[in-house]
Amino acid sequence: MHQDFSPEVTAVLDGVRDLLPTFRERAEEGDRLRVIPDASIKELEETGFFRLLQPKRYGGLEADPVAFYTAVRDIASADGSTGWVSSVVGVHPWQVALFDDKAQQAVWGADQSVRLSSSYAPTGKAVLTEGGFKLSGKWSFSSGSDHCSWVLLGGLVFNEEGQVVDFRTFMVPREKYQVVDVWNVVGLRGTGSNDIVVEETFIPEEFTLSMGETGQCKGPGQAVNTSDLYKLPFHSIFTSTIATPIIGMAKGAYAEHVEMQQKRVRAAYLGEKASLDPFAAVRIARASSEIDAAWALLMNNIREEQAHVAKGEPIPLELRLRVRRDQVLGTARSIEAIDALFEASGGRALAEGTYLQRAWRDSHAGRVHAANDPERALQMYGGQQFGHKVDPGMY
Repeated sequence: MHQDFSPEVTAVLDGVRDLLPTFRERAEEGDRLRVIPDASIKELEETGFFRLLQPKRYGGLEADPVAFYTAVRDIASADGSTGWVSSVVGVHPWQVALFDDKAQQAVWGADQSVRLSSSYAPTGKAVLTEGGFKLSGKWSFSSGSDHCSWVLLGGLVFNEEGQVVDFRTFMVPREKYQVVDVWNVVGLRGTGSNDIVVEETFIPEEFTLSMGETGQCKGPGQAVNTSDLYKLPFHSIFTSTIATPIIGMAKGAYAEHVEMQQKRVRAAYLGEKASLDPFAAVRIARASSEIDAAWALLMNNIREEQAHVAKGEPIPLELRLRVRRDQVLGTARSIEAIDALFEASGGRALAEGTYLQRAWRDSHAGRVHAANDPERALQMYGGQQFGHKVDPGMY
């Protein structure tokens, strides 16, 4: 059952759910190719998924972010890699909407279905120059980059004296960067999270965003994209984008575990039916509660932020920190549920082709993402409760 989403958005969610069996069937192909199959990206595009957070001015739906996260969760419940790529590529139109309209026009003016990948860690270097920046460097883990014609890159900005004066996101077209195939991993194999290399190139000022300004929920694109959607905090939107696929993986793992246990006969326990084991029932109850809690807290926090924006109020720092607290703990809850279900599923869960073993690998791979660093997020929340100073721009 859908929430009160518009008919257009509801149609996207229905279209996505119709694709779930296909995505599950293609999961092994994605693992083998180390990239999401082109057919899956095309089918998602046809549902309108990639336009959920895109401005209406450029053919998008400006949808409720909860609708976007719902679609991502469902996709990941069928295949973790497809869910991960759909999430991180699908969220980028939200940030593009914050750029100067000249940049938006360059991306979507001729083709409103253009997609972008990203790598936000400031591993590249940008030097101030007249009218913009000279950018160069190498960035890792740009998920879905094979399916994209632009990339968003994080970089420290240096002045002529070599001093760091800013941290910006740079929007770079495909002809100015290389994708280097390095993605040989054990989890999230299908995400194609390859390296991006930029030889020194000029990036105009309009094709950049200061993370300091973004941290204040501001951006030049708000002058033309006035929806409340684009007034939410960057770190709330993007870290939830990383947690949601893992919650979806837990949802898929739960469904497969229950199905397995209904059919399983435990030879080591004199032919006992697993479905009659009271301890198996307890494990299922605990796992389902952890998964539901992870999702409910994540969405409730976004709803609270939306309520402040709707009233024209600044979003309290404590709420922004709570988003991060519950996001990292939501990831942890989901992975703990997957671990418990996997361990209780018996040897058949180890077989290639099962969702459970893939979810186990994919979720642990997703946990190492910087957005899922629990200690840092929890320390900030707890420290703020003690009156420690926290930079709101980071949350």
